[in-house]
Amino acid sequence: MSDARAQSKDVGSGDVSARSTPRRKRRWLEYKTPISRRATINLGIAVWVVFFVLWEAIVVFEWVNALFLPPPEKVVMGLVKLLVEDGFLFDIVVSVYRIAISFGLACLVAVPLGILMGSFKRVEAFVNPLVSAWRYLPAPSFIPLLLMWFGTGDGQKVALLFIGVIWFLITIIMDHVKSVRTELIETSKTLGGNRFQVLLTVVIPASMPNILVAMRQMLAVSWTYLVIAEIVAASTGIGAVMMRAKRFLHVDEIMACILVIGLLGLTFDFLFRILHRVLFPYLNTERR
Repeated sequence: MSDARAQSKDVGSGDVSARSTPRRKRRWLEYKTPISRRATINLGIAVWVVFFVLWEAIVVFEWVNALFLPPPEKVVMGLVKLLVEDGFLFDIVVSVYRIAISFGLACLVAVPLGILMGSFKRVEAFVNPLVSAWRYLPAPSFIPLLLMWFGTGDGQKVALLFIGVIWFLITIIMDHVKSVRTELIETSKTLGGNRFQVLLTVVIPASMPNILVAMRQMLAVSWTYLVIAEIVAASTGIGAVMMRAKRFLHVDEIMACILVIGLLGLTFDFLFRILHRVLFPYLNTERR
């Protein structure tokens, strides 16, 4: 009987202590705290709602002349006109083609070269001075030379997009390869692996997730050079459409082109994210 009373007293005191322990209040902003997928989607939608509301407010209250900043609905109508009446879809395909070719060529050069530079110090010592020097040269400064070398066709535009990406991509990939843990390489050597076996079975697999992330990031840079490549001696492409719209002060069409570039960039970024999840599922933690 006394044991039962003692146990009930212990349980009661435990409940009281549990109730008296203050629960930590979860704040809206927590440092490096993951959030749910629903919260991520809602916040992503919210920022665009705020953006378009502010844009509409600027036009409604006439803070800026509507001739230079048309409202969102007029930009959408301008985009529809471009697609339906002016064959804008063909220009979009041309621009995507130029981005794909130039970025593909840059990856074909940068990925193996960056891996070799990050793996072997002699290769880095030989190549890095050249890469570092070219990295500080602005790509648009090569436009006169590229026009003389390749003419006004696609070659000049692809070359400019290639130059704008290649040097930074090599450097980023080299740094990612250097960050591969030394313990993995030493263990592979201890197990009898030679240089090329270590490179193929340890260094490349360990660095490929970060290399793919670097490619995704640099693809965004390639899109930023698109308009520069297409405003010079171009008759097709999104940049050429923007220049034609500028001559007649069709600001709605210019902003529609900017909107399309942003949507295309987001689409390619999303495809790279999916590719990363498919190729490296072990690195992706599922969020609730």
